[in-house]
Amino acid sequence: MTEVSWNLLTRLGEAQILLPAMLATLLWLSLRSHTPRAALVWGGCTAVSALVTTANKVAFFGWEMGYAPLNFTGISGHSMFAAAVLPVLARVLVADAGPRLQRAAVLGGTALAALIAVSRVQVLAHSPSEALLGFVLGLGTALLALRGMHVPRVHASRLLVYGVLAWMTLTVSDAPPSQTHSMVMRLSVALSGRDEPYTRWQMLRDYRHELQREGRPLPGYFTGPLVMGRMRVVE
Repeated sequence: MTEVSWNLLTRLGEAQILLPAMLATLLWLSLRSHTPRAALVWGGCTAVSALVTTANKVAFFGWEMGYAPLNFTGISGHSMFAAAVLPVLARVLVADAGPRLQRAAVLGGTALAALIAVSRVQVLAHSPSEALLGFVLGLGTALLALRGMHVPRVHASRLLVYGVLAWMTLTVSDAPPSQTHSMVMRLSVALSGRDEPYTRWQMLRDYRHELQREGRPLPGYFTGPLVMGRMRVVE
């Protein structure tokens, strides 16, 4: 895939794109299909995972709680939201279909979420460990939601289906840049009392010095694009 394709794909994991589509579907579940329990289960599971992801990022930016050996600074929110929302969203939109098509929809949503997780590494936004953990957390959320919710065999309206698809297609290229990352950084600084947020550069700089003092080799990612491309040097 080209760089432009990865950049467009990675936007599908943004909360500002996924959450409105999810909320519209939750409203339909609650009001039109008369199954508020299904909406509560899915919404509740996703909210808990979002809280865990945010808390993990705040812990790093505010209290330096990362893991340098895996180049880990925090769970990828894009990967988490994509895996938590897309499989369930696809399943709900084909609620009146047969079991085979429903399974195919879940697998298709999962595959798209996996590609979004890969895109986070490709666009140098996250390390593999961060993208993988986000995907695993989100997929666990989706599976828990699917197991705990009962989606009735009610035909999803064309307005809902086409509206969700149109929203996600159009906003990928036209939505303004997401501000969630900067918001989390400001929250971390406010809660921790730091002058500025802790960074990947600082974590890896300290880890490199530690390895050099002990005479141990540097991990391979020190020469990878996330470090060399985004951070230039780790001295």
